[in-house]
Amino acid sequence: MTGTTRLVSVVIDANDPGRLARWWADRLGWPVTAESGGEVVVEPSAESPLGLVPALLFLHVPEGKTGKDRLHLDLASKSVQDQQAQVEAALAAGARRVDVGQGDVPWEVLEDPEGNEFCILEPRDAYAGRGPLAAIVIDCAEPAKLAEFWVQAAGWPIGYADDEMTSLHNPAGTLPDLDLLQVPEGKQVKNRLHLDVAPTVGADLDAETRWLIDLGATPADVGQGPDVTWRVLSDPEGNEFCVLRPR
Repeated sequence: MTGTTRLVSVVIDANDPGRLARWWADRLGWPVTAESGGEVVVEPSAESPLGLVPALLFLHVPEGKTGKDRLHLDLASKSVQDQQAQVEAALAAGARRVDVGQGDVPWEVLEDPEGNEFCILEPRDAYAGRGPLAAIVIDCAEPAKLAEFWVQAAGWPIGYADDEMTSLHNPAGTLPDLDLLQVPEGKQVKNRLHLDVAPTVGADLDAETRWLIDLGATPADVGQGPDVTWRVLSDPEGNEFCVLRPR
């Protein structure tokens, strides 16, 4: 079988999802579009020209952050001055600079008010005019190998690859990219950020889940219980993700 899943959202665990969602809405210039039952959604408005952009879904969890996030967000900038203005605005709103071993680099590494690392990138021609969220970045041991899985699961093609990173490009032609970045350390704890994929309308959820398992995913238990309407899996490097109902 050939599956139909595609990337639909990035889920961010939060102790205070409403507060954190609004903080990120300010960073991206995107509105809060839904808020219910401990879940808050931030995404481009319906009038946005960005096209197919994964929503950010902030989900209430009781536990705090432990260790460096294995997934993080990169923000684009229009100029060096814009980059610094974004950094200053984020710091004024509660962000903090953080050292994750990045060394002397042209981008700024910060953490949001709940400790999630993110980067504000220097201006790059490849990102110009394509939206504020440059990339969703996944740390991994073998980017090229993991890309084989996510090309199928997300429905995004490879747009760039080198020895340290494989970048999957949004098929809508807008940002973000999905960047698989090589790091030396392995996964230790449940990811604070994870991806949601969903099959197309009319597809069978269980059949799509079996297809993803055939590709290398494994069932995962994050305490979701037996009655949820989605499936929780881990990708071939152990990163949790959810398969939602067809839509």
